[in-house]
Amino acid sequence: MGPGVPVSAGSRDGEAAPAQAADVHIGWAGLQVRAAAVLGAGVMGAQIAAHLANAGIETLLFDLPEAGDPRGLARRAIAGLAAVDPPPLAGGQFAARIRPCGYDTDAGLLQDCDLLIEAIAERLDLKIGLLRRIAPSAGPQTVLATNTSGLSIEAMADALPRPLRARFCGIHFFNPPRYMRLVELVPCGSTDRALLDAIETFLVMRLGKGVIRARNTPNFIGNRIGIAALAMSIHHADRHGLRADLADALSGAPVGRPKSATFRTVDIIGLDTYAHVLEGPSARLAGDPWVAYFTLAPWLRELIGRGALGRKAGRGIYRKAGDAIEVYDRGSGGYVRSGAQAAAEVETILRMADPWERLAGLRACTHPQARYLWSIQRDVLHYAAVHLAGIADSARDVDLAMRWGFGWRHGPFEIWQAAGWRRVARLIEADIAAGEALARIPLPGWVHEIADAHNAGGSWSPGSRRYLPRPALKVYTRQRYPEPLCGEPAPPCAVIFENASARLWRAHDDVAVLSFNTRLNVINAEILESMHRAVDLAERGFAGLVIWQFAPPFSAGADLKEFNAVMRTQGLPGVEAILRSFQGATRRLRDAQVPTVAAVRDLALGGACEVMMHCARTVACTDSRIGLVETGVGVLPAAGGCKEMARRVVAGGRGCNPLEELTRVFGRIMTARRSGSAEQARDFGYLRETDLIIMNPGELLHVAVGQARALAEAGYHPPCHAPIPVCGRDGMRRLNEDMRQALASGRMTEHDAYIGLRVALALTGGEIEPGTLVAEDALLDIERRGFLELLQHPRTQARIHHTLTTGEALRN
Repeated sequence: MGPGVPVSAGSRDGEAAPAQAADVHIGWAGLQVRAAAVLGAGVMGAQIAAHLANAGIETLLFDLPEAGDPRGLARRAIAGLAAVDPPPLAGGQFAARIRPCGYDTDAGLLQDCDLLIEAIAERLDLKIGLLRRIAPSAGPQTVLATNTSGLSIEAMADALPRPLRARFCGIHFFNPPRYMRLVELVPCGSTDRALLDAIETFLVMRLGKGVIRARNTPNFIGNRIGIAALAMSIHHADRHGLRADLADALSGAPVGRPKSATFRTVDIIGLDTYAHVLEGPSARLAGDPWVAYFTLAPWLRELIGRGALGRKAGRGIYRKAGDAIEVYDRGSGGYVRSGAQAAAEVETILRMADPWERLAGLRACTHPQARYLWSIQRDVLHYAAVHLAGIADSARDVDLAMRWGFGWRHGPFEIWQAAGWRRVARLIEADIAAGEALARIPLPGWVHEIADAHNAGGSWSPGSRRYLPRPALKVYTRQRYPEPLCGEPAPPCAVIFENASARLWRAHDDVAVLSFNTRLNVINAEILESMHRAVDLAERGFAGLVIWQFAPPFSAGADLKEFNAVMRTQGLPGVEAILRSFQGATRRLRDAQVPTVAAVRDLALGGACEVMMHCARTVACTDSRIGLVETGVGVLPAAGGCKEMARRVVAGGRGCNPLEELTRVFGRIMTARRSGSAEQARDFGYLRETDLIIMNPGELLHVAVGQARALAEAGYHPPCHAPIPVCGRDGMRRLNEDMRQALASGRMTEHDAYIGLRVALALTGGEIEPGTLVAEDALLDIERRGFLELLQHPRTQARIHHTLTTGEALRN
C-alpha cells in the first residue's frame, strides 16, 4: 500500500465517515493500489487480472501447478488471454504486468499486495479453504475480497482471523470484466465503512466501474433479478410453445434487452454454468415465492448430458452448420435451421412509440408471441417489486445493475415508470388475482403509495420510506452528468447557442462545451457551421473549447445520408462546399487561439476521427473504437485525415522507418480498420503520446475540461503551419507494389485499387522527390479531389447505397 495520509474519502451518504478501524491508508482518490493479486486463473480470474493490468496495476495471478510446473495453470491462463474474444487486454503489451504465481512457491509475495481478489470456483467450501490458506500471508494493510457472484459473504468472513474481517468484502465483477461496467460491492458485518468508500472510489476512478452497494443476500442484486428474468423467459417460452430462436427474436432488442436475448445468452454463459447459477442458491432461496421456477428445464438438462454446453463447446441451444446457424428443436430432439421472426401483428405492437400502449397492447393481444412478451415483462416487474426492500437500498440500484450488468436499455422500474406507474401496477395486480402471474403474492404496499420510482428527489427506497439521492462520495463530483434514469431530471447547463444539430454551453464558467444532437452524433453541415461558430465564441470569452456528447458515441462520422442527398440535388458543387466546410472546421479547431479538446467515448469514426485528430488534446475512454474508415463506403478521409497521417508518418519518434509506417497506415485506411481500444488507437497513430486515456466514461467531461483549463493556464498557443516532408515517389512505389500483390492474391478488388491510388496520393504527395516539403493546402486539395472523383464512381455509389440501406459495408 502506497504511503498516504489516512483521510476521509468523503462519505457515500453525505455524513462524516467514521474512524478507520481497518487502518488502511486511503485518500479522497481511494486506495493507493500499486500491486494486486488474483487468486484463481480461470475465466473470471484471468480476465480480472487483465483489467487490473489495463489500469496500470502490477498483478500476481495465482493458481495450481500443472505438469510439474508450480505456476503452470497461471502461466497458461496469461498466454491464453491473447486468444479471448473480445480481448480482455486493452493492449497486448499489458500482459507483461501480470506475473504467474503458484500457492506453494509464491505465497510470500502476497504480503506486498495492496489488494487480493479471490476468484476460484463458485463453491463456498473451496473459497473458505483458500481464504484460510492465504490469510496468514496477507500484509497488515492488505484489502481482501471475494469475487463470488452470490455466495454468503458473512460465511467467508467468519472463516477469517478477526483483524482481517474489517478489510474483507465482496467485489463482484461481471463477465467480461473489461467490458461490463457493473461491480457489486458487498460488505460483511465487520467491513470498515470508510474502507468501503475508498474501495468504491478506487473501482470507479481507477477501474472505470459503475459500483452498486449490495447486501449479503443470495445472488446479490444483478444476478438475483437477471437470472430470474432469464428463468422466467425460458419458462414462458416453453409454456407458449416458442422455439428458442423465436423467443430470442422477441425477448432481445424489441424489449430493450441485449441482442443475445434469452437462449443465446445461456449459450454464451454456458449451459452448465447457467444451471449452477440457477439452481446453486436454491437452498438459500427457499422462501422465495418464485423458487419453483429456478429449476433447469428437462430439455436443457438433456443437452448438458450430451455435452452441448453452448458456445464454449461449439454447440448448445444453437450450433453452426457450415454458413448456417441451427437451433435445437425440442419437438424433434434435433437441430433445425434458425431464423424465426415475430408475427406481423406483434411487430406492429412493438413498434408503438408509447411505452404504455406497447405494454397494454401486448397484454390485450391473444397471439402466443404477445402473451409471451407481456408475461416475461410482467413477472420480472412483479419479482423486482417484491424483492426490492430485501436486496437493495433503492430502485436506482436495481435499474443500474440491470443496465450495467445485463445490458438492458432500461431497468425494470424505469420500464414500469415510463409506461405509467399506477396503470401498470393495476395490470399486474389484475393478473395476480386471475392466477396469470407466476406467483400469487400481491405487490408490496409501497407500490400503491408512490407515483414513480425516480424523480428529482432521487430513487424510491422502501426501507427508508423516501427517495434517496445519488451517492455523495467525492469521486462522484467528477461525474457532472451521470447516466440519467427515467424520470430523473438532467442537471442544468447554461446554453450559449443551440440549433437542431448542436448545442454550445458553458461548463465551470470558463470552458465552453460543444455537444451534438444527431443520430449517432453524425456530423452534418449544421454541425460544421456550429464548430466554426463555437471556436469564434470560445476565442472571445473562454479559456478553452471541449467537444463532448451527452450520450455515446462521440460520433459515427460524417452524415452519409446528407452527402447522398446533396449529391442528388446539388451535384458535385454542393458536395465540394460541404467538404471545404469540413476541412475548414478541422483546421479551425487546430488553429484556435484557445485549446480545443475532444472528449471521446465509444466510436470516433471517419470524419469524427479527423475532428479528434485536429484538436489540441484528446481525452479518450479506454474502450473507444477509433479509425479512418471512409474506404468502407468507397471514399477516402477528406477532412484532413490523410494529411494529418502523412505528417505523423514522417514525424519520427515512433521508432520505425517512415516507409514501414506508411505501409501500416495505408493498410488500416484501406481495410477501414478501427482500433479495439484507445491504447490501440495510440499504436495506430490516431492518438498522440500527449493524449490521455481514462477508464471511466462518467469522468470524461471532468478530465477534458481540466485539460483545456491546464493548457490555457500554461499559455497555450496553436501549432505552427509547417509544410510536411512527404514520402513522395518512394512511398507511391511502395504502396503501388502492395496493391499489385493484393490484387493478385484476391485481397483487393479493382475498385479497392481505384480507391487506394487516391489514398496513396493523399498520404505521399504523389510522384515527387521524397522529403519534399508540401504545404497543407496542397494535400487537402488532393484529399478533396480524390473524394469527389470517388463519389462519382458507380461502385462507390453502390457501397453508399448498401450501407445506408443495410447498415453493413459492401465490398465490390
